[in-house]
Amino acid sequence: MGNALRLLYSHCCKPTTAGDSQGKDGVSALSHDLFQFDITSQVPEGLSYHVVSSKKAQANWYRKLLDAWREAKPPPKTPEEASSLVIQTLKRHQKADVKGLLAYYGLPQQSSASATTSLPQGVKFELQTLPVDTKAVPDGDTITVYVSTTDPRESLNVPRDVQSAADQRSRARAAKNYTKADELHKKIIDSGYRVLNLQNQEILARKYRIRLRGIDAPESSMPYGKEAKEELVKLVQGKCLRVLVYDEDQYGRCVGDIYCDGKFVQEVMLKKGLAWHYSAYDQRVELATWEKQARAKRVGLWATSNPEKPWEWRKDKRQGR
Repeated sequence: MGNALRLLYSHCCKPTTAGDSQGKDGVSALSHDLFQFDITSQVPEGLSYHVVSSKKAQANWYRKLLDAWREAKPPPKTPEEASSLVIQTLKRHQKADVKGLLAYYGLPQQSSASATTSLPQGVKFELQTLPVDTKAVPDGDTITVYVSTTDPRESLNVPRDVQSAADQRSRARAAKNYTKADELHKKIIDSGYRVLNLQNQEILARKYRIRLRGIDAPESSMPYGKEAKEELVKLVQGKCLRVLVYDEDQYGRCVGDIYCDGKFVQEVMLKKGLAWHYSAYDQRVELATWEKQARAKRVGLWATSNPEKPWEWRKDKRQGR
């Protein structure tokens, strides 16, 4: 192993359990785990409870981090320096995994360079979701997502009774008392949370319903309603999403912009003619432009001369027409 890593490990305080480490102890714990990985090729056992990727993927991260740590001159000594190294080294990996790794070691979620990047004006908060299930897409402009409670925004806000029920459920399953475990999971679900099994690891996650901001897709029973849903499923299934939340609608859904694999989801839906620009609630010029482009090409719902507007369809339904 490189001298830099050995030197830092020898000068840091006694290693602690990574999940319990904070600040400088987190730097010590990370350097200790890299030291151990170099010897055993094994990643920490508890890490899988904080990230969504497999053990094989985790080993790949540690190889990259080990190389980066060796090359750092001088090696990271503060939580901010260690966080920056992790973020830069793993910048091409899933954000949920990077955030989970930082949370595991109690390191800051942003490096000093990225901390200066502000969210767009009007954004109330940002969500980094777990992979989206196909069944979580009911139509072309709504998605149900889950965010791990290891996320810094969520970790301090988990209701005590939900965390207690999750702990009791784990013990019940270990004792093969599945009836009790199911009862406890129902309590968790009723509270707006769920225990998800990802990569053979159970993760407590919070549920959010997202209404795509600025577009209105055909309802399921309308022409192109099925196609709109299928396209949205194709875009997001199995993917971790970045959601910028601007508001909450009358149904309790978060109204937000959704990004997936570098794509702006609303842009794709509009350009494929599978949604209207919802101009009554959103005046962004680019959304209007993408709708006009689809109209000109006569793609999707614009293949017909006068497609019915979904908001007028809903109004007629409410009035019994």
